Amino acid sequence: MSITDIWDPVKIAGIREIIKTRQQDGWDEAWQKDVTPWDAGQLQPPLKELIESKRLPLPTTGRALVPGCGKGYDAICIAEGLGIETIGTDISETALKQAEDYTRSTGTTANVRYEVADFFAMKEQYDLVYDYTFFVAILPSRRPEWGRKMAEIVKPGGYLICLVFPILDPTDTGPPFFVRPEHYDEVLGDGWEKVLDEVPKISMESHVGKERIVVRRRL
Repeated sequence: MSITDIWDPVKIAGIREIIKTRQQDGWDEAWQKDVTPWDAGQLQPPLKELIESKRLPLPTTGRALVPGCGKGYDAICIAEGLGIETIGTDISETALKQAEDYTRSTGTTANVRYEVADFFAMKEQYDLVYDYTFFVAILPSRRPEWGRKMAEIVKPGGYLICLVFPILDPTDTGPPFFVRPEHYDEVLGDGWEKVLDEVPKISMESHVGKERIVVRRRL
C-alpha cells in the first residue's frame, strides 16, 4: 500500500513538488495553498487514549513540546489531558496562525501556545516531547540529527511519545518518507527505556494497520 491510498494523491504530489523546489520554505507555501494532506482535522485518537488511560506516569507539571504541530490539535490534547504547559512549534508561520485561530475556536483554557522555531536549533529542555508526522517529514539523512536533538531536549526522566505513521510499503520519495518503528531505535541509541510499544487501541479509520505508538523514557 502507498501513501496515495490513504491521502489525497493530488495533494501528495503537490507537497512533494513544493518541497522539492522550495525546500524548507515550501512548508509555509503548502499551508498557504492548503496542500496539507497530513492535516487530519482532529487530534490523534491513540494520543488521547494513552493520556486518558493513565497507563503511564506521564508528567503533569513542567513543559511539553510538539514539533511540527500544524494546527495544534494534539498540542491542545496534551495541554488539556495532562494539565501541562504545552508549546507547539512549526517553521510555518501560516500553520501557527491557523493553530492560534483553531485554539481560540475551541474555547479551551488549557496552557498551550505556539512558536515559530527550528527544532534542530532548540536548546531548552522539556518533560515530554510528542512526535507525529514530524520524523517522516524530515529528510532521512537528518534522522540521526533528530535523534541527537531528542536526547538533548528531553529531560532525564522525561518522556518521548512517537506515533509512528504512515507504516506503508518502502519508497524512495517523500515527504512522508518511508518509515518503520525500528528507524527511531536506530537514531535514538542508548539512554532511553522503551516503556510502551504497541498497535494503538483506537485509531482513525484511515490509520488502522498503518501506525504504532511507542513511548520512551529518558534515562
